[in-house]
Amino acid sequence: MIPIRDTTPSKTVPVVNYVIIGINVVFFLIELAQGSAQNHFVYLYGLVPAKFTVPQVSAYFPLGMKVLSLFTFMFLHGGWWHLIGNMWSLYIFGDNVEDRLGSARYAVFYLLCGLASGMSQVLFNAHSNIPTIGASGAIAGVMGAYFVLYPGSRILTLIPIIFIPWFVEIPAFFFLGIWFLLQFLNAAGHSGGASGIAWWAHIGGFICGIIFLKIFDRIPTTGVTDRLRQATERKHTHRFQVVRTRRGIDDSNLYGTLTITQYEALVGARKLVTVPWGLQNRLYNVVVPQGIADGQVLRLKGVGKPRSDGTQGDMMLKILVRHI
Repeated sequence: MIPIRDTTPSKTVPVVNYVIIGINVVFFLIELAQGSAQNHFVYLYGLVPAKFTVPQVSAYFPLGMKVLSLFTFMFLHGGWWHLIGNMWSLYIFGDNVEDRLGSARYAVFYLLCGLASGMSQVLFNAHSNIPTIGASGAIAGVMGAYFVLYPGSRILTLIPIIFIPWFVEIPAFFFLGIWFLLQFLNAAGHSGGASGIAWWAHIGGFICGIIFLKIFDRIPTTGVTDRLRQATERKHTHRFQVVRTRRGIDDSNLYGTLTITQYEALVGARKLVTVPWGLQNRLYNVVVPQGIADGQVLRLKGVGKPRSDGTQGDMMLKILVRHI
């Protein structure tokens, strides 16, 4: 299963989330630039539990370097797919959590989740000499917060069946609950870091994300946060939308709703719409013209129910202008 996006739109542009993604990419490029010294670089700036628990290893690292590695490890990655997978998950879940907490609190929240995930890995693999790297522990904290904040949201998921892309919306509580259960089962089934994946970092990050959310949610916002919300207000809805259609009683047309923002209603937009159709999904490009009003209907010709004469009905998309 490949998550594509969630169906809960954020009201603001997730500036901090984008910055975190950018920092991860920069760190990874620096890591690649080390060439033959990359393993040494990873050992130096990765999280190695033995640095803290094994005197023979700890003696080689000053206190400042050991503390630094508690933060730098979460910005290093083991390869392109490791980086892309982590950043995609952060892109999907991070914007909503930042939207709820505000940019400043979200930045601190993310770093604390990463730190907590690292400490969990040290606790359960105390004498390991294998470096732990990756943002997945911090992102697990973000996912834990999302699990609490938006359990009723749905995750648009791609399930490739042979060569047929099947898009299905899975409830967030189920998607994330299954993810957490898999982390726990894998952690219980592997000893130490033998699998090469920091399962306990994922578990610790997820649980601490829930705890930190409860704490941070009680901290009042400041005037700076409110001004940032206004400055980063979203002007666009998701380009990729799922439209649940209903059929007319006595006609061959399909009826659905397409959501856009006030800005998009003014200047126009292009959307990629997927329509569930039995076990398949049909994709359509929809052009929203400039100056469209709330409640107007776009007609997509020839994509409705088949008629008895062999022609097709139309799809009628009612425009819903979202007021933020």
